[in-house]
Amino acid sequence: MSSTKSNKRISADEIDIGRLYGELIDHRKLILSITAISVFISILYCLFATPIYQADALIQVEQKQGNTILESLSQVLPDAQPQSAPEISLLQSRMILGKTVDDLKLQTIVTNNYFPIVGKGWARLIGENSGNIDVENMIIPEQKLKENNKAILTVINNNEYTVSIDDTTYHGKVGVQIKEPNLSLLINKIDAQPGDSFKIKYKTRLEAINDLANSFHVEDQGKDTGMLALTLTGDDPSLISVILNKISENYLEQNVSRQAAQDARSLEFLNERLPKVRDDLDRAEDKLNSYRKQKDSVDLSLEAKATLDQLVNVDNQINELTFREAEISQLFTKDHPTYKALIEKKNTLSKERGLLNNRISAMPATQQEVLRLSRDVESGRTVYMMLLNRQQELEISKSSAIGNVRIVDESVTEPEPVKPKKAMVVILGVLLGGLISVGVVLLRVSFRRGIESPEQLEEVGISVYSSIPVSEWLESNNKTRHGDSRNLLAIDNPADLAIEAIRGLRTSLHFAMLEAKNNILMISGASPNAGKTFVSSNLAVIEAQTGKSVLFIDADMRKGYSHKLFGINIGNDNVGLSELLSSNYDFEKAINKIAEMKIDFISRGQVPHNPAEMLTSIKFDNLLRWAASNYDLVIVDTPPVLAVTDAEIIGRYVGTTLLVARYETNTVKEMEVSIKRFERSGINVKGCILNGVMKKSSSYYGYGYNHYGYTYNDDK
Repeated sequence: MSSTKSNKRISADEIDIGRLYGELIDHRKLILSITAISVFISILYCLFATPIYQADALIQVEQKQGNTILESLSQVLPDAQPQSAPEISLLQSRMILGKTVDDLKLQTIVTNNYFPIVGKGWARLIGENSGNIDVENMIIPEQKLKENNKAILTVINNNEYTVSIDDTTYHGKVGVQIKEPNLSLLINKIDAQPGDSFKIKYKTRLEAINDLANSFHVEDQGKDTGMLALTLTGDDPSLISVILNKISENYLEQNVSRQAAQDARSLEFLNERLPKVRDDLDRAEDKLNSYRKQKDSVDLSLEAKATLDQLVNVDNQINELTFREAEISQLFTKDHPTYKALIEKKNTLSKERGLLNNRISAMPATQQEVLRLSRDVESGRTVYMMLLNRQQELEISKSSAIGNVRIVDESVTEPEPVKPKKAMVVILGVLLGGLISVGVVLLRVSFRRGIESPEQLEEVGISVYSSIPVSEWLESNNKTRHGDSRNLLAIDNPADLAIEAIRGLRTSLHFAMLEAKNNILMISGASPNAGKTFVSSNLAVIEAQTGKSVLFIDADMRKGYSHKLFGINIGNDNVGLSELLSSNYDFEKAINKIAEMKIDFISRGQVPHNPAEMLTSIKFDNLLRWAASNYDLVIVDTPPVLAVTDAEIIGRYVGTTLLVARYETNTVKEMEVSIKRFERSGINVKGCILNGVMKKSSSYYGYGYNHYGYTYNDDK
């Protein structure tokens, strides 16, 4: 037993993929509708959205040309490759972008005053030629800028205009600056029709720089290639091209000025240093010549001469590394691999110089002194020549400074906008619409508590005697639900699937009523519009067609409408159930003989003030006893039990009680509460009739004619 309950619990927690798929099929119209709306909105967005264009340019950052002193180190130190990251940061810096903002006056933004949201797009679609104005200068005080940074300019003619800001209107002329406490404005040119309106927005310098930085992008075309691709996006194709060209020019100018300033400072230092080096060289030569004269022209041996050459070469390399160290110390820290390699090379050369000095110290004193003086002369001469060559290079570089940056491709705006990507937007619209619609469907399914299958009732112990499908014929002819139908389907369309289901109910009732205390059948429900009258009236007709004598009583004295189904007019001459219980009429007086349908019918009569009290009278008991003895079957249609207590009163007199539940309307909980209410009154409910079952993909594997497509047709 526990195993069965566990299996039921597991199966309840599992996701029924087939049912979910069926729900999607059942709600295909909703899904298609929401998706179509989403696609329509995406198409509208593509039509009305402002096109965004892209301008691009290409800049090359060339490798800096080194001097002849440092070229020999290429075998020892890694080559200096262009570093793109600093250049990219420099291009995106406030220095470059700020100068661009100042040069092009980008703090002032002029736009046409269109209708909100769709005005600009509509003007573009109809080809409306919007005018423009040339704003030379606009300034709003900083304290007012926080409150309002917009001004509305209205064109009077090509020479006059009005501008409104903070509910204050100023009159202006082209070429004449407006100077007011809250506004400073100068218009150079107006090219617009009289009456045209423009919005003039003034930004702070930082806001303009940030806006420009957000739409400006720099990418490295390849690692250490020095090729930088510049892109700028905006809604004005001509303006973004001008802005991008200005950014490139400002970057080139700062590069040239930076190199020229660096060369000038280096040249200034060399001009101060060269005379001192020359003087040191002259003194060293004088000392060497004087010593040779003093020692009668002492010549060096071959060994000493070779040692001198080695020592001078090492000193020259150490001097070159010293120059190199001075340069790279401005670019790298001491932990950088390039700096470490230079220091290691310099230490190695210093050790080698120490070994050569030890060899020299073993020579005779005269040879040592000649070697020392010769070394000073050769080293000084080498240093002097290096500095002299560097001076000449700097003079040439300063006079022809072009920087290491060149503009390869000037700015060009692509003819086609980059945004919106229409195909992508439509595809996203389809996907988004599909996701939203599926989400709505799943949400509706998750919150649905109505009965969707007979199994739900049987799981809680409620027997289902019949599952009556929706009548497609009735819906197509009356456009109403079963509960409100004004047609007797058993007469109008006896081959309908709903009638076939009621015929199956007739068979089930035959066995259900064998042990009943009488032949009276009461049909009730949990709520209105469940289809009680539809089921009871058609069941009465079907039972009468088998040859039984059937009495149909409409006991819903509040809102019963069975008399309309049988064509009975409730009037002064008609005796219904209410008149029968309130007066001393004979039972035969209230009987309406429906010859066409072969049944007898008692209408509800006039609506009384106290229907419940009337049902508790002895007259009603006598009426049912008389009906049970004179008819083969008595069917009583009652109001919903959860609404009024009439059904509980009537149920004490009947032998069989059935409830009608509406598909996807009534809940299992409602049916359980209804049965418990009857049980508290001592009434045993035989079972339930599930009415209005719809043919759905989610419930395909049910039972009944509706699911298996069993129908009558004329094809034999």
